Amino acid sequence: MRAKITYLVTAAVLVFYFVLVGSRGLLLIEHGTLITVTFGVAVLILPVIGIWFLWKNTQFVRRANALAAELESEGGLPVDELVRTPGGRIDRDSADAVFARRREETEDSPDDWRCWFRLAVAYQDARDTPRARKAMQRAIALHMSPTPTGAPGSSAASVPSGD
Repeated sequence: MRAKITYLVTAAVLVFYFVLVGSRGLLLIEHGTLITVTFGVAVLILPVIGIWFLWKNTQFVRRANALAAELESEGGLPVDELVRTPGGRIDRDSADAVFARRREETEDSPDDWRCWFRLAVAYQDARDTPRARKAMQRAIALHMSPTPTGAPGSSAASVPSGD
């Protein structure tokens, strides 16, 4: 729940910032000189990019949460079996062992979104956020796909090594 509140507060602050920057861009355009109009248009591009980025991330989070809820209802969420240091951090060797198991599971069933979801969690536990995000995107795509996409000729069937 704390993560959702943090996300919503951050999104609200960003939207406020986009409105503020957008209004400054409009003021520059209203001034009417060549330089201010040019700067105004340039300033208006920033909120547009920011809103697009925020929208894409919000969609990603909603879809990932929907997968987590579905997996939880099936009883398939990965169990936290990681060893932790006295300070609460995940032990790297423990995360690597779980990751290796999840990678093998995904290699055996490359068309199963559940395997990709669990692999994404293992990547995150191993502190490999870019690969965790890609694995989660793959899980979302497989879940949304009406037909298997891991067929021969598909580039999505390979599992990253994590090295």
